[in-house]
Amino acid sequence: MNYQKLDAALATALNDVQDSEETSLAVFIHTEPILNPAATAVLESFGVSGVSSGKDIFTATLSPNAIAQLSEQSWVKYLKRSQQLRLVNKRINIGKLGV
Repeated sequence: MNYQKLDAALATALNDVQDSEETSLAVFIHTEPILNPAATAVLESFGVSGVSSGKDIFTATLSPNAIAQLSEQSWVKYLKRSQQLRLVNKRINIGKLGV
């Protein structure tokens, strides 16, 4: 695992995962802009969709093992943890601003 390519949130999350084969971590994969067919095949083998030449950011839900393998690829610049977004259902009460 090349920890220099991982952001702090992803490195921390990797320590909390019990099963290294469980695909449970949502990540952004930042790559070189022009991927060769071998790099495209690697990404697709991990279930990354929408892989095409010219793109350099991909999203995927990966296992710690997949993250470790991707971090060792020369064409991967870095991997960043993606946070789960959730809807806010309550109204935010903003008081009057005054000076």
